[in-house]
Amino acid sequence: MQKVSALREERLLSIVVPCYNEEACLDATVARLKSLCAELRPLEVELIFVDDGSQDRTREILKGYAVEDRRIRIIGLARNFGHQLAVTAGIDAARGDAIVLIDGDLQDPPEVIPKMVARWREGFDVVYGRRTERAGESTFKLATARIFYRLLNKLSDVPIPLDTGDFRLMSRQVADTLRAMPERDRFVRGMVSWVGFKQTALSYQRAARFAGASKYPLRKMVRFATDGILSFSTKPLQMAVALGMLSASVALLGIIYALTLRIFTDLWVEGWTALFIAVMFVGGAQLLCIGILGEYIGRIYSEVKKRPLYVVQESIGLEDRDPVLATSPVYLKSKP
Repeated sequence: MQKVSALREERLLSIVVPCYNEEACLDATVARLKSLCAELRPLEVELIFVDDGSQDRTREILKGYAVEDRRIRIIGLARNFGHQLAVTAGIDAARGDAIVLIDGDLQDPPEVIPKMVARWREGFDVVYGRRTERAGESTFKLATARIFYRLLNKLSDVPIPLDTGDFRLMSRQVADTLRAMPERDRFVRGMVSWVGFKQTALSYQRAARFAGASKYPLRKMVRFATDGILSFSTKPLQMAVALGMLSASVALLGIIYALTLRIFTDLWVEGWTALFIAVMFVGGAQLLCIGILGEYIGRIYSEVKKRPLYVVQESIGLEDRDPVLATSPVYLKSKP
């Protein structure tokens, strides 16, 4: 009886698809997601596409599909706010009993979603995709991604699953908890790990991009990695303290060495090279520590301004939803 009542309560699945300049992929993405809806019955499905300020025809194409299919909703952000905030906008708008996050480039196959739903029905609150293979990606990106996830787990105060992205299913309870976390420098996969609840992995093979180019060049990858580490750990500050203590210890040894030579021998301390190295070491350590402090202070500055996380320029199919959400987005206008 409990299983039957649970199935009756599960009415809607929200699939959130952040998009940025994905006009080359959209036809295939929409087709595969619409085909997927039939497999997910008796669940109803809503497809929430978040246009993250695209500069191509992404929004225009999405509007055409929204006219044809009432299950398609669109959130058009006023500019490019970044992938993590686009995902946040989709979670804020979703009303499903469960929410799936999936990118619009088809690297994460939509056909895995029914397996996620099955694990959710078994009682899991989070079902995250774990990549066993990553086709179409360079050796450099694979190596740096591997290093990043392992370094993040070493530094993070909360264990974050290895080799995972944002492709995952979350229960309504997890999504509501995320909506109550309004921090500005967001790392969604880390936030989901922090929330807790019952979580499990689902292995899959990640495909190459269907079309177009990656939206994560090296600069954005470094920024993303920095956000991940600094948002979930204070260990860089502890490392800065340790480095300062090491510098002080080296300096103390140098002073003792110099005084010993001066008092007990006829030799003066010689060697400008040693002095130069010592100065550069201490100076470099100071600059590194100041940089780490600056990153944390910058995040504090961003938080105290309390600006909205994103600005919604227009929305389609979401007119019945309360725009005043936990993360306080700004709605400029809304189109039917």
